[in-house]
This record gives sequence, structure tokens and C-alpha cells, in this order.
Amino acid sequence: MNNNQQPNSSQPSKIQQLFAQPVRLLAPMEGLSDPLMRQILTQIAHNLGRPYDWSVSEFIRVTQHVLPAHVFYKYVPELHHNAKTASGTPIHVQLLGSEAQLMAENAAYACELGAPAIDINFGCPAKTVNNHRGGSVLLDEPAVLYEIISTVRQAVPADIPVSAKIRLGYTDTSRMDEIRAAIADSGADWLTIHARTKTQGYKPPAYWDKIQSFNALDIPVIANGEIWTAEQAQACMQQAGTAHLMLGRGAVTRPDLIALVDKNNNQAENDTTTVLPWHALIAHQIKFLEGQAKNDVVLIGRYKQWLGMLTKGYIEAQLLWNTIKREKNKAAIITALQTSTINNDTHY
Repeated sequence: MNNNQQPNSSQPSKIQQLFAQPVRLLAPMEGLSDPLMRQILTQIAHNLGRPYDWSVSEFIRVTQHVLPAHVFYKYVPELHHNAKTASGTPIHVQLLGSEAQLMAENAAYACELGAPAIDINFGCPAKTVNNHRGGSVLLDEPAVLYEIISTVRQAVPADIPVSAKIRLGYTDTSRMDEIRAAIADSGADWLTIHARTKTQGYKPPAYWDKIQSFNALDIPVIANGEIWTAEQAQACMQQAGTAHLMLGRGAVTRPDLIALVDKNNNQAENDTTTVLPWHALIAHQIKFLEGQAKNDVVLIGRYKQWLGMLTKGYIEAQLLWNTIKREKNKAAIITALQTSTINNDTHY
């Protein structure tokens, strides 16, 4: 570690406070967890009595210059409101890029705009991003990981945490030891690991047990990947050896997943009940459809994407999908949604 770097020693109490209890985070999901979706999902979690400890924004791509304020506000409008959603969930700003100094300058500016923490994306598997030397492709260059994280850490005020999100590797897991060593020396305040390689994409299973070796780091480790149910959450924590979880697509499909994870650890295997029945989710879906978007076509497309995911968790969603999948009128979709409740709310 550079002698000028003292992030962990200068603020251990803040990190310890953040991780005093098992944390539950809402993942950054490109094209899915935009500000509107974050607002809805964090409000649901708040209403259920188990709010997310924080969420991470979709990545902001850093390429050639320090981005203007309006770009940060586009991806993280919560910066206008103390970097929190309406329900009070903090939003950390995620950056993606390969030029260390440029990443550092953008991170410092994000902090000036009110970012409570900076997260660096080394996990995105998208071909376009990887072809432009961003995201998970950098896992094949552990020295670059170190350079980016450490340079950002030096540029960001000591009281503002810097974290990283990675996968287990790019094409395979052969560089895990090098990646772990780079993270250890970088000054990162915590690490989130999606338990698959880039090549494995999002195809089941996730290899939670491979997260274990990263627990040797002197920082908190957060597990992520293939957590769709409370049972899978418990298995992930056990196999990964960490109590900290980041919930992604499972949280979109099951908006009550965060509450179910800790509802009753001892009975998780046999607990198939839902704490958010379909009729209670209808108002949130309508709020989504009434949210801000470029136009109604975009908004309806985004809603249908969400509804398609909800069909994995709610029978009512499948019935509604069959009714509105070709519907292009927002008012008609809202009407169909309002009348979509069946006699018995049922979760798969």
C-alpha cells in the first residue's frame, strides 16, 4: 500500500459501524435497477420493516474526461436529496473505467456532489463494456485493479468509503489469488463478490464457496449471485462464510425477499409464505407506471420487463402478463393491474 494511503486506519469506526450487523444491499443492475426501480424496491423494504442498508447505483462509465454534474444527477438523482431515496436508503455511486487517474478525478467530483461512498465496478460481463476495457475484463489485470482502487482511495476524502465489486475471474478462476492480493493492498474498505466468472455469466449455479478465500482479507466481504429465495440466502451465507449479502435479480422478482431472508432463519427451509401478497404489490406497480421516464413507451417497456420477472414469483403476475403483454396503453395496463387480484394470493 502507498505510504500516503491510510483509509482503513483513519476511519475504522465508520466501517465497523456500517457492518456491525449483517448488511443487506440492493445490487446495481444495468438497465434494471434505475432510479425509479430503486425508489420502488427501497420503499417496499422500508414498509416491510427491513430497509436495505444501502443500494449501489448503475455504473457510470468513465472514459475521457471528468463528467459534468448532470450526468451524475441522471444516474443518481438521489444526490439532490442527500444521496438517499424517498424512503431514506443511501445510494452509493458506482464508477466503471480503466484509467486510474480519470477514475479518481471522477470519484472526487462525485463526492463533491454528495456521494456517501464510491463503488468501483470490476464485475460487468457485458461484451461491449469488456471490449472497451471496462468491467470484468480487468480481472485479468490484477495490477490495474490495484492501481484504480488505490488511486481512487487517495483522491477521495478519508471519511468516504471506497469499495469494489468483482467476479471470481474473467474466463476462469485461475487469477483469484492475484485478485485477492491486489484488493488487499489497494485500500478498499470492503469487497462485494458475484460468485461466478464473466464466462459463467448469470447461468446457475453460483459458486458461493469460492468466496471463502477472500475472507482472509482484513475488510468485510459481501456475497452476491443467484439468491432468489430465503433458503438460497442462507446457503450462500453458510458456503461463503460471510453474513453480508447483496440481492440482485431475486429482489426484483421477489420484492419481499429482503424481509424473508431474516424473517426466521431457523425455519427458512420450511417457510414458503410471503410477507408481500400480490394485492399489496399492486399500488407499487401503479406507482412505477406513474413514474418519470422519457415517454410512456419507455415506461411501459420497463414495466413489462419487471412484470415478466414477477411472473417467477406470483401466479397473479403470470395471469396479468397474459392479459397485457401486447397492450400499449398505460391506462389500460393500470386498469388490468387493479383488477388482477385472484381469490388467494399465492407465491411460488
